[in-house]
Parts: sequence; structure tokens; C-alpha cells
Amino acid sequence: MSVLRNTLDFLGDFGIFDVVLPFLLVFAVVFGILEKTKILGEEKIGDKTYPKKNLDGIVAFAIAMLVVAATKIVGIMSDALPKISLLVIASLSFLLMIGIFMNPEGTLYKNLEGIWMMVIMIIMFISVILIFLSAIPANKNQSWLGYAFDYVVQFWSGTVVSSIILLAIMIWAILFITRDKKDKKEKD
Repeated sequence: MSVLRNTLDFLGDFGIFDVVLPFLLVFAVVFGILEKTKILGEEKIGDKTYPKKNLDGIVAFAIAMLVVAATKIVGIMSDALPKISLLVIASLSFLLMIGIFMNPEGTLYKNLEGIWMMVIMIIMFISVILIFLSAIPANKNQSWLGYAFDYVVQFWSGTVVSSIILLAIMIWAILFITRDKKDKKEKD
């Protein structure tokens, strides 16, 4: 094992991940909310008003200590936060993909207008989702993407295929019929 992995294991045994990090996270979030909302009052220094940092700090400290003392809450946080982080990274990846097609001024490129831009963005969004599904393990032997693919192959039948095709045709027909005629006239 590497030295860094041994250090992380030592810190985990020491309680950094079970006590210190949840405490700091809850303290920072509660303190930030109390500072921004100024619920506990304000004090005036000169011409400016400031939130009461001493009260905000004490309340945030007490709430963070209560959260750390409740081990079930820390367990839920330890389970949920990595998944939330993964969702944030996936969202950032999608935003980076969208940013590829945006001009610095915020207007879309002229050579990829309308439906082609949408098609490429949808393909990239689906690609990002598939990449993350292939990275998340469903069990020891395969990822969620592999599990979903095996499920589809196992239960795929003619009825399912025809139902999906019929649904796609119905959606296309609804979109085609209800589209705005004004956009078509402006292009001409």
C-alpha cells in the first residue's frame, strides 16, 4: 500500500472522517446561513451593520456538536455526501460540454443552429450519464451500465421495441403539430 493510503487509513481510524469533517461541514454551513440571514441580530459599528458573529459562532458550534454526537446523522452524511459530490461532478461535466458550444459572448455558434445543436447537446448529455453509470459499481463484477444493459438484453422483446417506436412517433407527431409557426416565418 502507498504511504498516502496508509495516512488516510490512519486519519480514518483517528476519527477525521467520522467526527472532524462532519463537524466542520455542519459548522460552516450553519454559520454561513446565520451570517447571511442575520437571524440572531446585528450590531452597528460606525456606519455599517454586521451580523453578531459571536452568537452565530456559538449556535453553529452547538448545532455541529449535536450533529456529531448523533452517530446516525453522521452515518447518513458519510453515505450521502460522496454521492452528492459525484452528482456535482457529473453536473459540472455536463456544463463543460455545453460550454464547448457557447461563444464567449453567450450566443450560440452560427454554424450549428437549431436542431443540430440540440441533437449534439443531447448526445453529449447522454454520454456523460453513460460514462458515470459505467463508473459506478452495481456489484463486485459489473457497473450500473452493465447491469442495465444485461437487464435490457434479457427482457427485450418485439412488444417492447414496437411500443418504444410507437411512443417515439407519437411524441414526434405532437411536437411537429404543436410547433410554433412564427419561428418558421422568421427564418424565411
